[in-house]
Amino acid sequence: MQSPSSFSEASRPFLTWQRILDWAQEHYRCRTFSKDERIPARPGLLYLVQRGAIRMVGTAQVSATASQLTSRRINRTPEEAFLGFVGAGQPFEIVAQSPFTLQAYAHVDQTAVLWMYWHDLDNWPHFRREVMDAFRYQHQRKLLWLSALGQRRTIDRLLGFLTLLIEEYGEPAMSETDPDVIRGYCLPFPLTHAQIGSAIGSTRVTVTRLMGKLRQRGLILTQGDNLICLPAESINRSN
Repeated sequence: MQSPSSFSEASRPFLTWQRILDWAQEHYRCRTFSKDERIPARPGLLYLVQRGAIRMVGTAQVSATASQLTSRRINRTPEEAFLGFVGAGQPFEIVAQSPFTLQAYAHVDQTAVLWMYWHDLDNWPHFRREVMDAFRYQHQRKLLWLSALGQRRTIDRLLGFLTLLIEEYGEPAMSETDPDVIRGYCLPFPLTHAQIGSAIGSTRVTVTRLMGKLRQRGLILTQGDNLICLPAESINRSN
């Protein structure tokens, strides 16, 4: 169940996208990454996901007091919080704002990314408008994300979070008994309970327990390699 965003590769004129790909290869502005490999992104550049999916995470650098610095028990590794995905055909950028840092990782193998300076978009004015529309759409989705995460009960935050992800990236999952019937919509890539917990402000153990409850109630399904799905009727009701 793909997002209706006009920036999708399927809706973009083929020649425009091909010219951008050719330009990126000619200027050595493209690279393919392995699963969980960090994208060496930096502020001021525009990045485009050609293939695969990018996982965005954030860390907060908390300053320590002098007494904490002398303690051997201090945890010097900031915890990463999962902030969402950027799918194929979508743009992203890294905004540096202390004390927060953003990082991008290839969420699936063979994720291809190309990059450019913003002024390079002057070569493709129509494409520039697509990029701006895509960022506006992402901003609207983030507002919905914040609304879901504002729920008091953890199980409501969890279900709202999964619903938003699958509404945007979900793909049809057909019934095993009747291949013409859509059983539900699934995320096309795995997401660990620890990553979900970091996104909704909970723990891996709690997410595992609540996922079990949601499955028992028929509110979520799993398919294949533990891919998370929503029943088709729940998606239809939300639209």
